[in-house]
Amino acid sequence: MAMFKRGTASAKGFDWAGFGWLFLFFWYFSGITQLLIQLTGTSGFSGFRQAFFMSALWLAPMLLFPRRTRLLAALIGVVLWACSMASLGYFFIYQQEFSQSVIFIMFESNISEAGEYATQYFAWWIVLAFIAHTAFAVFLWTRLRPVYLPRGQSMLAAAAIVLAVVGYPLVKQIATSDNMEQAIDRFETRIEPAVPWQMIVAYRRYTEQLDNMQGMLTSASQIPPLKNLKDNNAGQPSTLVLVIGESTNRQRMSLYGYPRNTTPELDKLRDQLAVFDNVITPRPYTIEALQQVLTFADEENPDLYLKTPSIVSVMKQAGYKTYWITNQQTMTKRNTMLTTFSEQADEQVYLNNNRNQNARQYDGDVLEPFAKAMADGAERKFIVVHLLGTHMSYQYRYPPSFDKFTDRQGVPKGVSDAQLPTYNSYDNAVLYNDFVVSSLIKDYAKSDPNGFLLYLSDHGEDVFDSAGHSTLGRNEAKPTAPMYTIPFMAYASPKWRESHNWNFAGDLQRPYSSSQLIHTWADLAGLSFDEWDHSKSLVSDSFTPRPLMIGNPYETKQKGLIDFSLIKPKKTEPNEVVLK
Repeated sequence: MAMFKRGTASAKGFDWAGFGWLFLFFWYFSGITQLLIQLTGTSGFSGFRQAFFMSALWLAPMLLFPRRTRLLAALIGVVLWACSMASLGYFFIYQQEFSQSVIFIMFESNISEAGEYATQYFAWWIVLAFIAHTAFAVFLWTRLRPVYLPRGQSMLAAAAIVLAVVGYPLVKQIATSDNMEQAIDRFETRIEPAVPWQMIVAYRRYTEQLDNMQGMLTSASQIPPLKNLKDNNAGQPSTLVLVIGESTNRQRMSLYGYPRNTTPELDKLRDQLAVFDNVITPRPYTIEALQQVLTFADEENPDLYLKTPSIVSVMKQAGYKTYWITNQQTMTKRNTMLTTFSEQADEQVYLNNNRNQNARQYDGDVLEPFAKAMADGAERKFIVVHLLGTHMSYQYRYPPSFDKFTDRQGVPKGVSDAQLPTYNSYDNAVLYNDFVVSSLIKDYAKSDPNGFLLYLSDHGEDVFDSAGHSTLGRNEAKPTAPMYTIPFMAYASPKWRESHNWNFAGDLQRPYSSSQLIHTWADLAGLSFDEWDHSKSLVSDSFTPRPLMIGNPYETKQKGLIDFSLIKPKKTEPNEVVLK
């Protein structure tokens, strides 16, 4: 009878409709979340495309064992359904894609915190959506039927599917990668958007990054404390805040003279701010820059971040309760160092658990946890707020209400029509960043604290700014000034000004590298210790100007550090922009 069915199916031709129902069933569990991600503009198209191709893998066993189609589909479908419920539910609540960061947060949160989250975000419509999601999956399963091919053809078709979906991409990554570890990592990224690989890859990467982070934390715990630390403000209530931006080039801020009004709120606060206009970052990448910015490491001694305390450890040693609020991705291979810094704090708030960096995520999310930290009853607090800032892709960094710059007014003449949307979206991202940073300053001021808030960006970004208007992003091998010029400003409360010297009028144009931030921070905070170098403090009377060196300190002299003065930007000429 089975042979008769096969022969009949072969005679009538291949059952493409049945094959289509099979594919639709397996695609549904990954595709519905990816479709929502597309429709809401949460991320790009790559996840949708990858999930589409990976879903075809389950067709192979259907072709090999057609008599067991319903049973196999049910067994595989239950696993896919369970994984899809987790990823879909997470998207409903957070509008983010499931990743290893989510697993990290789940394991880091206690039962009480989990209960609070469930209560805060529970909605009846989510239950109804889950029921509808399950019901439609069952409906698709009822439409499934065997798709018969002659045995040889079914084996050949199944092998071709596995080869196309898994074999070829894996071999391609091995051939184009520097090593097997990189190839596996790229291949995992390719299959990750589809369930159940989303959970499997996320858990594997979570355990790998957790091991790396635990190793870093163990090493950090063995670093000796600062010698002879003294605090001029010991015993006094104080709240000090460090806001770290991302990818923001000060040349695109009206606060620093940019013709477009990209920082209207900070412009209004200018009289209350100490705005330093000659500060650069040592490196144009977040991790490499912050290894120096947040520790005693610098371009001459890049490995000191492994041997000396971070700014969080310094403040804890001084008796401050420490907080780390971040909108950066949490547990990724690149961000493990940042998570290590954050885990040194007493309390952490992780807001961005997206799988993909190029996903919609707004920094306004930091305002609520920041207010909560400010309201904490601790007398001495040190709060770090790490923003996603103006990180690429820029259109994902601001809500539609901040889509202000859409034409050529104020745009350099050399920017082409094709480049204009990207150029404008970066300015809109700067505009929203202005709203977030100014809101942090205003919220800080409202609490009437005794202390100060300092804001700087980790690095800049060249968005068709440099000569030729052809560079987009950051490339240490081909440095341009916008990659390194960063905003650097501070606000002090009236209480702090009453008891501290906060007149920096003569210091605002000093040439300075953020690699020496920890010395400036200690000076502002009233801390002293044997490792403190007065000459590296931007606000010290003993400040000594030094060449501003940029580049990779681990490269050879010919390719490594260079003097920033060699690429320092010139003043913008009036005829370089279109003023309508």
